[in-house]
Amino acid sequence: MASLSELQRMMDRLYGDRDRKRGPERTLLWLVSEVAEVAEVLIKGKASGSSYEDELADALAWLLSFSNLVGVDLESAFMRRYGSGCPRCKRIPCVCPER
Repeated sequence: MASLSELQRMMDRLYGDRDRKRGPERTLLWLVSEVAEVAEVLIKGKASGSSYEDELADALAWLLSFSNLVGVDLESAFMRRYGSGCPRCKRIPCVCPER
């Protein structure tokens, strides 16, 4: 199983040159578009495991590409933010009031 950092490096090898030419603004728009496709699967009720898998994989790929462009090691950032529990209450599981 690959780590998130390994996946991020893989995306840079696959698409880094294209991503840098496209730039962070347009890459972010692609990420938003892919997240919208996940929502579309849910809203249209066509939710099968494979449709979620494909759309979520695409959304993650664009998130990793965007992270590369803005210089964020996503795995490190995630662990720094969530590795010790909820960022607000610092507990696992979270005991914050629901929003």
